[in-house]
Amino acid sequence: MTKKIALVYHPDYLIHTNGQHPERKERLEYILSAIQTQKLVDMIDICDPAPATVDDLALIHDPSYIKSVEEACLAGEGHLDMDTYLVPESYRVAALSAGGILTGLRMVMTGEQEKVFVLNRPPGHHAEHDKAMGFCLFNNVAIAAAKAFTEYGLHRVAIIDWDVHHGNGTQHSFEDDPRLLFISTHQSPAYPGSGKMHETGRGRGEGFTVNMPLPAGCGDIEYELCFQEVIIPILDQFKPELVLVSAGQDAYQLDPLAGMSLTHNGYYLMAKALAAVADRWAKGRMLLGLEGGYHLQGQAEAVIQVLNAIGDLGLPITESSRISEPSRFFREHLDAIKAVQRKYWKL
Repeated sequence: MTKKIALVYHPDYLIHTNGQHPERKERLEYILSAIQTQKLVDMIDICDPAPATVDDLALIHDPSYIKSVEEACLAGEGHLDMDTYLVPESYRVAALSAGGILTGLRMVMTGEQEKVFVLNRPPGHHAEHDKAMGFCLFNNVAIAAAKAFTEYGLHRVAIIDWDVHHGNGTQHSFEDDPRLLFISTHQSPAYPGSGKMHETGRGRGEGFTVNMPLPAGCGDIEYELCFQEVIIPILDQFKPELVLVSAGQDAYQLDPLAGMSLTHNGYYLMAKALAAVADRWAKGRMLLGLEGGYHLQGQAEAVIQVLNAIGDLGLPITESSRISEPSRFFREHLDAIKAVQRKYWKL
């Protein structure tokens, strides 16, 4: 049965762009075109975001860093690091990107919608407390998690980051906080070099960081096993009151910046599994924010399949893997990850 789901989107998300950079406006334009092609407009509410305030951004970021981003944009085009560009409107758009996640958070927490996908950019999961990294200015999903604690009084929030790159900024924002379960699947070795399996949190937060660094070439069967044998069992023990997803589609098999092999069906299966967790423990509350994904058509179709999964839209799955068995090397690698996590969880 089709469920009404929501997208949060603003056309100003297209203003922060650089035609020579992989993180550019066409990423959203292709997704919007795919939504039109699939005739999903009548199935999905498309909602406008409100921008995040400075106080919202300061839930995660140093106020002096926030001000430095604003001042850099006022000075014109440039870079905050070698990967992260600015145009004059970037501060405003980045605040609107974070605000999109907060708008989605309000919608799921008030019961207006159960499941919301925020089509926002710039992305956020690499942004640290006091610096930009990896195309990211402000850490959108981390800000939403902090807001879930401070404004909505939640006690258990899960962030699942399936972007092909490790969400270093998100991990560092909460690695000593037992209220936040952070789970990351990511290619390793790869940028930014963090997210080793033995990084499990610190202090009171030890055990609530679950890193799953995966070798290049992993596809649908490998990710499905990660979810079946580690991610879903841990989530069911944690019992999250809100499921947040850093939804980067750059583990897609044709992505130019990575070396994984996920198909559209792989994204469908991951989203379906997390939606079921949200239904079991979080009153259906599931909020996804866009992160990476640089094969324009492949990313767009992957997002369509995520929407298909969380909304039970009944769309055909146009692409799936032919590989049905993982390699012995992968099984041994997954067993090593499980051995680390058994200190904290029943697996």
